[in-house]
Amino acid sequence: MRNAFEKLKNTVEMDLFDSPRMTGEELRAYISELNMVHARRSPPGVTDDEIELIAKEIEAKEGIKAGLGAVVDSEDFEPWLDDAKPSIEPFYWNRYQKLLLQNGLPKDVVISTDKVTDTILSRLGNPDKQVPWDRRGMVVGHVQSGKTANYTGLICKAADAGYRLIIVIAGIHNNLRNQTQERVDEGLLGYDSGKDWGREIAGRKYVLGAGEFDPSRRPVPLTTRIFDFNKARASEDSSGFGAYVEPVVFVIKKNHRTLANLLEWLRDTSVRDDKAMIDQPMLLIDDEADNASINTKYGKKLVTTINGQIRDLLNMFHRSCYVGYTATPFANIFIDPDQDDEMYNEDLFPRDFIIGLDAPTNYFGPTKIFVDGLPSEGDPTWLRYITDNEDILPIKHKIDHELDALPSSLTRALRTFLLARTIRNLRGQKAAHCSMLVNASRFTAVQGRLRNRLHETLERIQNAVRINASRGTAALSDPEIAALHTVWQEEYSETEPGWPAIQSELLDAIASAKIVEVNSRANDLDYSSSGERGQTVVAVGGFSLSRGLTLEGLTVTWFLRNTMMYDTLMQMGRWFGYRGGYEDLCRIWMPSEAIDWYAFIANAADELHDELRTMEKAKATPRMFGLAVRSHPASLLVTARNKLGSGQKVTMRIGLSNKFVETAKVSIKPSDLAANLELAKSLISKINAGTFHEEKTQWGRLIRGVPVDYVDEFLAGWRNEDRSVTTAPRPIRSYIRARKSDQLQTWDVLIPSLEKGTKDDTLGTSVVPANRSVDLHDLKHDFMSFSGKKMRVASRGIEKAGVDASKAQAAEAKYRAKAGRSEVERVNYPDSIYRKERDLGLFILHFVKGRAPKGEETKKEATLIPSDPVVAWGISLPESNYEDEGEEFIVNTVKFRELFGEDDEDDDQEADLEAS
Repeated sequence: MRNAFEKLKNTVEMDLFDSPRMTGEELRAYISELNMVHARRSPPGVTDDEIELIAKEIEAKEGIKAGLGAVVDSEDFEPWLDDAKPSIEPFYWNRYQKLLLQNGLPKDVVISTDKVTDTILSRLGNPDKQVPWDRRGMVVGHVQSGKTANYTGLICKAADAGYRLIIVIAGIHNNLRNQTQERVDEGLLGYDSGKDWGREIAGRKYVLGAGEFDPSRRPVPLTTRIFDFNKARASEDSSGFGAYVEPVVFVIKKNHRTLANLLEWLRDTSVRDDKAMIDQPMLLIDDEADNASINTKYGKKLVTTINGQIRDLLNMFHRSCYVGYTATPFANIFIDPDQDDEMYNEDLFPRDFIIGLDAPTNYFGPTKIFVDGLPSEGDPTWLRYITDNEDILPIKHKIDHELDALPSSLTRALRTFLLARTIRNLRGQKAAHCSMLVNASRFTAVQGRLRNRLHETLERIQNAVRINASRGTAALSDPEIAALHTVWQEEYSETEPGWPAIQSELLDAIASAKIVEVNSRANDLDYSSSGERGQTVVAVGGFSLSRGLTLEGLTVTWFLRNTMMYDTLMQMGRWFGYRGGYEDLCRIWMPSEAIDWYAFIANAADELHDELRTMEKAKATPRMFGLAVRSHPASLLVTARNKLGSGQKVTMRIGLSNKFVETAKVSIKPSDLAANLELAKSLISKINAGTFHEEKTQWGRLIRGVPVDYVDEFLAGWRNEDRSVTTAPRPIRSYIRARKSDQLQTWDVLIPSLEKGTKDDTLGTSVVPANRSVDLHDLKHDFMSFSGKKMRVASRGIEKAGVDASKAQAAEAKYRAKAGRSEVERVNYPDSIYRKERDLGLFILHFVKGRAPKGEETKKEATLIPSDPVVAWGISLPESNYEDEGEEFIVNTVKFRELFGEDDEDDDQEADLEAS
């Protein structure tokens, strides 16, 4: 039985937690011995093949590591936890640690979680310290990387340390609040909170999760997995939370009515006069802290109300702690240009500490998918392109859009998902959940139609499998089974097992698969009603699927959205996370432009985590990190979004020290193309006439010691495309001029050229132009967006040009060590490691031929691609010798909306935010 397999695996992992590492032979012998003990209690135990599966899974987990992250503290940090530990009984933490191991977290990751949560707890206020304190901090993680597990561990330790009231604000949607409550039930409470309110659900156990290890104590929940906070229910016990022996716990939705009810109840039950404050120590966890807590894209008046209510809540307590958790640190908590320095004093800015969480080495994240997974040659590893949607389901459509059929790529994605479920079953993962995500419309009405079309397609496939899958090779005469076989050949034929085994398992694997809708009008996503067989679900939705909600065992995604906003895109990435045992089966369909944006922001997110580590070493303060985030080029999108509709200009100071800027978008107006071509020819003519040292590199011709005036004159004449905001010449020239007398006095100039191909002498030097795919939609608006990794024209590694070889090798060795890669493993080094070693600025002059993306060559828009190569450029800037205050970029928000469009809000999110 599968239950016996799970019990044995859990027992082995927990027994090995405090034991030295075993050899492979010792491990298998130990598992066999435990199996015999288990078999005597509940025969027949597990098979030899299952023993081998357990051993391999444990061995794989032993190689998974997790770093401790970076910490930026305020100047007044006073450590207290080490002195207090002898008096703290870690009851709730010990239970939770056992639960993490039972749930399959690798040993080293559990140890890392213990250390990181200690680090965070030590920055909170000391609950035994009877003087008033008010601590505010932030934890910056990665999307779907385990933030909920982290703050559940933190609240377990806070409960042990003496915090009397713990509040978790869990997003703006009911389904996310309910899911978070269930995680808190499992990790902290140790029992089903819904039972206390008389709502029995068949199959649910009263004691669960951490409570299985020791149910003798439990916190007091005043919310449940069924009900958000309700003043009337909470008032049934009029004693107030101060009378409870154990901590009182709330998990509430980020909603102004809920917060108002909570504030009123606290005043009624715990405050004896209007001016009094509550003396009990309180911890508030703000999950998705960038979402609706500050001035984000929802209604400004409403969001300001929520922000004020959170601050009122904190101000009710003599001793309070606010910890915001987010994966998108470009959020408005750092970037409200209206408040300037006041934000650090009165708002929810994390003035006391900022902690960065390092993702474990098995994290299936944006860098792995959108950078490392996009090889220089060949097809992407996990990504597939959507090119067939426009006639059936355009990216931009109206609420009444009819949907009579599915794009063929979506049908293919569904077949891929069903095959992946089947292969996972054959790998021994039948008890695990398996999900597919379809996020293709902002409108709930269209989501409903999409669900219906998917249901019809799934039912057709299931019927064909039920009738014909048992017919051996003759089954391939059925068009549905033949289509499954074709997809298997193209996607999974190199994985085990072979087609005959898959065909024989198909019916058992997909018979219970279902299509569910997840939005404000319907939420059919429920993983709790499974027996020994995991759920197989296709979740169709919009914004409700885009932030915080976890899709268990997410394997295949079909994603068709057009937002370019950094935080929205990252939060829509529900496919990030951990995919142990099936990472090779994961597939993600999306438009090529979305792939480019994800690649760009993956790099931006990595840069900010690097910045956090740098500031930790420099003993910088949270305020300094906030300024760094505000000055990052990607913050332009977030800041300008705040101002949409205001009709005013937004002024941002963008830091250029140790940055790379490049014209990923160029104007294709004939006059602009001609002017920019003449600029490039003039620059090369002056270089050819000089006596400069030259080198032949793998990228092309490298000229050393070029005067800064050559670069400055080029930038002065460059006709920039409006949408290429960060390559506007004025602020870049201003930055360069301030350093032209010393650090940027001379430059390296690189003229890239392919090694093979037809040479072109148009520029005055022989160049084999690069080929880059372009976005066909943009051509209609007289500009060309270059596609490719990280939205860059340049190939990966180009910033190594001109860097001292020994410095470059040392940087690569350091990066390999940090990533846990051996010298023989192939590593895609990020360009940022070379930029940090650069002494001079690098100016890259590109000559690029545009081409249609793969599969779109015949579209009529492809005829708009310029027939001749076009000029583009990039600049790699070394770290500044001066204090880098950044350069001013001014964006008129009316123009910004014209260029980039407004954010892609779902029609149901305002309703969710307003709902009580």
